[in-house]
Amino acid sequence: MYIHELKDWPRFHWNAEKLAEPLASARHRQGRLIGHMEALGFRLQQEAVLQTLTADVLKSSEIEGEKLDAEQVRSSIARRLGMDLGGLKTADRHVEGVVEMMLDATRHYDRPLTEQRLFDWHGSLFPTGRSGMRKIRTGAWRNDNTGPMQVVSGPVGKERVHFEAPKAVRLPREMRAFLKWFEGGEAMDAVLKSGVAHLWLVTIHPFDDGNGRIARAIADMALARSENSPQRFYSMSAQIRQDRSAYYDILERTQKGTMDITPWMDWFLACLSRAIDAAQTTLSAVLAKARFWERIKDVQLKRAAATCDQPPARRVRGQAHDVQIRCAREMLAGHSASGHSRSRRSRRSHP
Repeated sequence: MYIHELKDWPRFHWNAEKLAEPLASARHRQGRLIGHMEALGFRLQQEAVLQTLTADVLKSSEIEGEKLDAEQVRSSIARRLGMDLGGLKTADRHVEGVVEMMLDATRHYDRPLTEQRLFDWHGSLFPTGRSGMRKIRTGAWRNDNTGPMQVVSGPVGKERVHFEAPKAVRLPREMRAFLKWFEGGEAMDAVLKSGVAHLWLVTIHPFDDGNGRIARAIADMALARSENSPQRFYSMSAQIRQDRSAYYDILERTQKGTMDITPWMDWFLACLSRAIDAAQTTLSAVLAKARFWERIKDVQLKRAAATCDQPPARRVRGQAHDVQIRCAREMLAGHSASGHSRSRRSRRSHP
């Protein structure tokens, strides 16, 4: 029996005392990271956001077994953020749609989450109305015309069913309840709400495909609300991709368990803390890059000044080679400082 078949569905509950410490730890990490980022200038903040969002889009798709072109994703995000990087690669329609959905969830986190907004997200994910070679319903809840919605793994004929979603006839009522809760005024820490929303949406599995990506987008929206900021400096999707096996395991255990979702919430908070810790690497890379270019600029200025002071006969001899040597030294100094499963209709293999 799955949790959506229990009599007390969807009255989730958890051990608040057990989650108090991991929640406080995640919140502390959030505040510390945001403080570090706010100390940077606007240009460096934008660079960090670009790197984070690019990783988020790429890794959320990778979790579902889909590889997107990293340069196309980066270019699409940069254009939408108004960043002039030069030589941007043109993104195809599919990449543009994925980026549009992810950015809408976080850049407009304060807008209500509605049925139509979810339909628009789904349409952006599948602009051709197809998932691979399979035609799917887009901009609408799934139906059961081709069989039940199941999460399976294994070869054809030997599949293992990990989860079966609620019947399609239940979806309008289930989604109304979810959206009312998500936008309701129930007193709940927004970080906890992010974890519950992720689990709830992926358990309902309202669409033919893309449920995992949309669930993670909703979770990111709740996290943005928890920080009251559209700026994303860490990526939950990148961390979940790294922990993909554990992610699917805890989902399966939770969906086959009781309405006490303490283990899931504990895992989610720990994953969030790991994601924030990993963001320090992004911050370090952005700062190292900025320091490198500042040193290069300084070398060029000093060289120009020295050239002006030299007699004309000495300005040519060895000049290019000397600059190359000094730049190489500065570069070296800078360096030294510095799938388990997916949902499908009846029979869809796990990546």
